[in-house]
Amino acid sequence: MAYWEPIRALGEAPLVKPGSSLKDVTHEIARVTETPAPRGWWLAFGLASMFAGIFALSVAYLFYRGIGVWGNTAPVYWAWDITNFVWWVGIGHAGTLISAILFIFRQKWRTAINRFAEAMTIFAVICALIFPGIHVGRVWVVYYMFPLPNQMSLWPNFKSPLIWDLFAVGTYFTVSLLFWYTGLIPDLATLRDRSTNKLRQRLYGFFALGWRGSNRHWRNYERAYLILAAISTPLVLSVHSVVSMDFATSVIPGWHTTIFPPYFVAGAVFSGFAMVQTVLLIARSVFKLDRVVLMRHLELMNKFLLLTSLLVGYAYSMEFFIAWYSGNEYEMTHFLHNRPQGPYWWAWLWMVIPNCVFPHLYWFKRFRTSIPVMFVVSILINIGMWFERFVIIVSSLNRDFLPSSWGLFRPTIIDVSTFVGTIGVFFTLFLLFMRWLPMVSMTEIKGTMAQADPHWHGKDEHAKEPAAEGGLVPEGAE
Repeated sequence: MAYWEPIRALGEAPLVKPGSSLKDVTHEIARVTETPAPRGWWLAFGLASMFAGIFALSVAYLFYRGIGVWGNTAPVYWAWDITNFVWWVGIGHAGTLISAILFIFRQKWRTAINRFAEAMTIFAVICALIFPGIHVGRVWVVYYMFPLPNQMSLWPNFKSPLIWDLFAVGTYFTVSLLFWYTGLIPDLATLRDRSTNKLRQRLYGFFALGWRGSNRHWRNYERAYLILAAISTPLVLSVHSVVSMDFATSVIPGWHTTIFPPYFVAGAVFSGFAMVQTVLLIARSVFKLDRVVLMRHLELMNKFLLLTSLLVGYAYSMEFFIAWYSGNEYEMTHFLHNRPQGPYWWAWLWMVIPNCVFPHLYWFKRFRTSIPVMFVVSILINIGMWFERFVIIVSSLNRDFLPSSWGLFRPTIIDVSTFVGTIGVFFTLFLLFMRWLPMVSMTEIKGTMAQADPHWHGKDEHAKEPAAEGGLVPEGAE
């Protein structure tokens, strides 16, 4: 069955509000880019831009004074910088999962959320890539990381985890960007055809690459989209597995464990889904997208959050079991005493409770279908996942093998402003995306509707007559 084949089974729940036509879907999604931005958008954009400015000032001060302005100290040489890097990379994982893997498994419910997830991936990876550059201190020689000989005949150290991150995250960003842009092309053509302003027509027309919705265009589009989805799928596993090896290849108690690659991947998908839901709930409410983002989509996301919460909880328990089973006194001391009872016990609780307790509310349909509960839980999950990375990095470094070298990490105002600033950068980019590009894929939403069936002649008495919109109904899709 072709991916574009619409829902025919009478018992299958609809993915669009009943009574909607193809024209209704186009209008609801396109009007956000065609009408003046609401006052709330301007307030949010101003706030996000202010925090982005704080980030720029923080990084400028960091370059001027050096990384001593952070709270990093012996033995905690990695702290908020790498914590933020791993957190942002994890958030970017949901985009590839929702767009690529669910596409390959023909899960049509992804159509309402995949564009959010893809855009979030791009912007989260941009925020993540900032930290490997600035945490080395001398960012002006960051080109040493690339496999090119420089004037000193010095080549990168391919045994360094920093080089692994560069290649893994860089590849992930490139493929994700291509995947996101490919999916946008038919929708950009629709915005081009609906535009009354010459400048908008030319801009959207330039990026639509001459799309006309012909049979040949659709065949090439679906082939390219499938190929990129297949390339993206292994990246879900590889990127955060490589990031986890930054820690797992060391001998530090709390890091030297083989569970880290699957543990990090499960946590990344968990936090990424939670961030997608946070942003999606806000946009659904502000821009009135309830025609295309149904409660069914949100409930399925909550079920997925529950599943990944169970996986993350299992990984937490396995860490304690492996420490005990190993018989290694350093590992046992770290997991059985330092984490739950040491100086960062409060961070450990912030890791466990939001990630392993609150998602269990989703066993009950009443909470799975409650918008306020979803919003609060999604935010708590992202806070919990940030503390997970903080606990892994800081609490493993502050107490190593020798008590004489123990020390505490205390963040400075520059640590805080740099992290909060990246959140401002993320939401500045995301708000611009929501303002000028379709937040939801019109093409894929329409492909799930009964009216997309070439043999449909008003069989669904509740559906309206289809209206041609920019050639977005795939030709020859049967």
